[in-house]
Amino acid sequence: MPTSTRFAVAVHVLTALAVSDGTPMRSEDLAYSVNTSAVVIRGLLSRLGEAGFTRSQLGAGGGAMLAKAAADIRLLDVYEAVEDPELFSLHRTPPCENCAVGGNILQALQPTLGRARGALEQELAKTTVADVAGEVARLGKFSIPLVW
Repeated sequence: MPTSTRFAVAVHVLTALAVSDGTPMRSEDLAYSVNTSAVVIRGLLSRLGEAGFTRSQLGAGGGAMLAKAAADIRLLDVYEAVEDPELFSLHRTPPCENCAVGGNILQALQPTLGRARGALEQELAKTTVADVAGEVARLGKFSIPLVW
């Protein structure tokens, strides 16, 4: 089963805000970039705002903006703000305690899953939204400026 797309979409949104040079962006424009609905974007912006990464400017010309520097937003912080804290799903119902495997499987898996989660978190902690924005600029598939 695939994981949620919230993290990737949240990084996309934050990166778009980072390259907008402080110009507020409407949820409709962010949704266009992501290719999703503005409702999805507004839900993510709410979570990102609660985490202190974005803020909203009301009125004409308003929209979402970064609330802190892109270089100060680690991908780990974004992940923790928008994703379920449990990286790995385990059994929906407890395994059979009377079975040699069922009675021990959760304890046997926990150390490996913990190390895997730790490795993921270490890697995400090394990268900021500014790093992603820099990579987007380096890749530069378009020779014309982005139009919002």
